[in-house]
Amino acid sequence: MVLKTDLSKFNNDWYDPGAGRLKRLCWYIVNAVFFNSHALLPYTFKCSLLRSFGAVIGKGVVIKPHVNIKYPWKLQIGDHAWVGEGVWIDNLEVITIGANACISQGALLLSGNHDYSRSTFDLLLKPIQIDEGAWIGAKSIVTQGVHVGSHAVLAVQSVASADLEPYAIYRGNPATKLKERSIKE
Repeated sequence: MVLKTDLSKFNNDWYDPGAGRLKRLCWYIVNAVFFNSHALLPYTFKCSLLRSFGAVIGKGVVIKPHVNIKYPWKLQIGDHAWVGEGVWIDNLEVITIGANACISQGALLLSGNHDYSRSTFDLLLKPIQIDEGAWIGAKSIVTQGVHVGSHAVLAVQSVASADLEPYAIYRGNPATKLKERSIKE
């Protein structure tokens, strides 16, 4: 007997988004108006909004226009980190971005996925940790459960589905280690 996917049986009632419906609705509106738009707003204003919804945001954080954030209460960003234009932070689970890390244009941080081996397509969730000084290249993807080591680089349009070692440069889908990263003054 061959089993097939049956999405009519999908059930994620067990999932707790970490906030009630009213807070999620308010965030949806704030996200659409102030974050996932092309409005050029001061970074300090955006950071204050994120903090008011429970995000832990360091000082000097840069958040460019047209950024989509699923749940700010499941987001931590360290001092002087950058979030580029068009980034999608799909944080069904906690995502931590370290100090001085850079998430470049169009990158996708994806802390949830589905279990394709189950007929019910169950939801899979794992946190993402991006350490200090790491750089996630433009249009790259970091999937659930990945730990990006300190000062690691994920090159443009690459996919990290496994941990990235500190001070290493990765490229491809799946991302493979190319060489060590050296930083000059």
